[in-house]
Amino acid sequence: MSTLFSTAYRSPLGTLYITCNRDALLGVSFHPVMLDENTTNPVLELAKGQLDAYFKGVLKQFTVPLELHGTLFQKSVWNALSAIPYGHVVCYQDIAKAIGNPKAVRAVGMANNKNPISIIIPCHRVIGKQGSLVGYAGGLEKKQWLLSHERANQSNT
Repeated sequence: MSTLFSTAYRSPLGTLYITCNRDALLGVSFHPVMLDENTTNPVLELAKGQLDAYFKGVLKQFTVPLELHGTLFQKSVWNALSAIPYGHVVCYQDIAKAIGNPKAVRAVGMANNKNPISIIIPCHRVIGKQGSLVGYAGGLEKKQWLLSHERANQSNT
């Protein structure tokens, strides 16, 4: 078993809990998932720096290395989520089509719900087919904030 590191990160949305191993980010969550806190890991520092830039409106694409743990289906959904451009939204059906399984809309919703790396894997960019805000682990008010933040900063370089 590899050594795990975690830290609490203060964001405009409240505390985020970041977890990684020596090489890659494993999780960003609104819910406490703290291990022995160690803030000296380079992956944690990179993730915090990129989150800082994102919240300032200057970072549009995260490059921190990720290590995803889930089923092949979940990983395919999370990879499709990562391809949604900054400031854009799609519906669950769009993601189902993108992964080549257009009838898997509900399963896409469940995989979206299990996204372990909030914000960096932008599950907040998925909305209901009729344009409504639906489901977000951090709460709909945080989802709305993230979408508004991205819209407001879409043209920043």
